[in-house]
Amino acid sequence: MTHDGPSTRPLSLMPALALLGLAVSAGTYAQPPSQPSLAPMIERISPAVVNISVSGSVAVDSPAQDEFFKKFFDFETPPDGRREVEAAGSGVIVDATKGYILTNHHVIENADKITVTLSDNRSLTAKVIGSDKGTDVAVLQVSSADLKSMPLGDSSKLRVGDYVVAIGNPFGFSNTVTSGIVSALGRSGINSQAYEDFIQTDASINPGNSGGALVNLSGELVGINSAILSRSGGNIGIGFAIPVNMVRSIMDQLVTKGSVQRGLLGVRLDDLTPDLAARYGLHDNSGALVNTVTANSAAEKAGIQIDDVIVSVNGTHIRDSGSLKAMIGLLRPGEQVRVGLIRDGREQTVTAVLGELTAAAAAAAAAEEPDQREGFAQLDPTFEGAEILENEQGKGVPGLIVARVVAGSPAFQQGLRQGDVITTINRVPVRTLADAAGAIKGAGSIVLRVRRGNRDQLILMR
Repeated sequence: MTHDGPSTRPLSLMPALALLGLAVSAGTYAQPPSQPSLAPMIERISPAVVNISVSGSVAVDSPAQDEFFKKFFDFETPPDGRREVEAAGSGVIVDATKGYILTNHHVIENADKITVTLSDNRSLTAKVIGSDKGTDVAVLQVSSADLKSMPLGDSSKLRVGDYVVAIGNPFGFSNTVTSGIVSALGRSGINSQAYEDFIQTDASINPGNSGGALVNLSGELVGINSAILSRSGGNIGIGFAIPVNMVRSIMDQLVTKGSVQRGLLGVRLDDLTPDLAARYGLHDNSGALVNTVTANSAAEKAGIQIDDVIVSVNGTHIRDSGSLKAMIGLLRPGEQVRVGLIRDGREQTVTAVLGELTAAAAAAAAAEEPDQREGFAQLDPTFEGAEILENEQGKGVPGLIVARVVAGSPAFQQGLRQGDVITTINRVPVRTLADAAGAIKGAGSIVLRVRRGNRDQLILMR
C-alpha cells in the first residue's frame, strides 16, 4: 500500500470539496427516492465481523539471521531464541449465544494472546477452540452479551457471476466493505499441501481481510476470505475464500473434538491434460488419474488400480486431483464412499471404507529421500538427470532399468527413482530404448508405468 505525501493529499481533496460546496449552495443536489443500495444488508450483518489482533512469538530461524537483525537493527538476542510478533486479521461471529468466531488458521497461528474488537469498539480476549492448518480454518470463542451473529448460507448454490460482498479489516481499516462477483469456483493448486476448493472473487481483498466474511446479497455467509494472488501484496482482483460448506464441516469437528479427523483413500493422483484425456478415451479432462495405490489402503481393498481415472465420489463430479483430495479430506475415517472410475474405457463404481490420515500415514506419503548419485540419459529432455538402461540379462520384470537419478534433476522432480523398472510408456510395453523412443515420439504427454519394489505406479513425466 502506498500513502500520499503531505503535499499531494490537499490537492486530491480540494476539487471534491469545492464541487460539494457548489452543489449544496445551489440547491441542485437531490438523492434519488429509490436508490438501490447494499446499505440495509450491510448495516444488518456488519456487527458480526470483528477485528482480530494477535500477539505471540516465533523461533528465530537461524543464528545467522539473528546476528543480521542484531547488527543492523540493534536487536538483542532473546534468551529463549524466540522473537515477539504481532499480527491482525478479521473474523466472523457465527454463534452469538456461545460466542463462536470463525477466522483463518494463519491469522491466529503462533498466538499467545488474541484480542477481538467488535464493531462497537468493545475489546474481548478470545480463546482458541480449535484450528486446522489443512483447510486454514480456526474457531475462537469469546464471552460477552449482545453479540450479533451472521447466518450461514449454502456455498453449493453459488454460481459464477453471482454478486458477493467482502467485509473485513484490510490494513487495519475496520469494517471495510467491497463488492464484486464470483469469478470462479473450485479453485485449487495454490498450496499442494492444503485441502482447497476456493471461491475466486474480484471483490477487493487485501492484507487484514483474512478471516473476514464473503457474503451473498441476502446477507448470508458463503465464504471465509483466506488468500489473494498478488505480486505487490495488494489487491489485483484475484482473491480466494473458503466455501462455507467446507468451513461448516471443519467447524463441527473443531467444536466437538478440538481437531479434525480426515478420511484416507490411499492413492496418489495426477491431473488429466487434454492429451491424456484423449489417450484414455475420455470426452474431457475432468477427473484424477491414479498413479499409485498404497498397500493395504482403502483404495486397494476396494479394487482401485493404477491407470484408473476417478471421476466421482458419492455421485459428485470430480474436476481434478485437488477437488478429489478436498472431498476425501472432509470425510471421516470409517465412512463408506462410492468411487466412480473409468478403467480401460469402461465406467464402473467401487465401494471403499476410508482409513484415517494419521501423522504416520502423512509421513509415509511424503516424497522419498533424494538419490545423490549422478548420471543422465538423453531419451527425452524430461528424463534429464536419469540414466536408463536396457535389461540385458533379461532377469526380473521386463522393461527399462533406471540405473541412476541426479537429485533435483528434471527426472527426479518428476518422480523417477533409482531402481525403478519402466514397463510401459504411454501404455505401450517397452523393452529397449528404441521401443521407448517410438512410444514418446510426437506425444504431447509421457506416462510411465514403473515397478518400484513389488508394486506398480504411474509417473506423469510431461
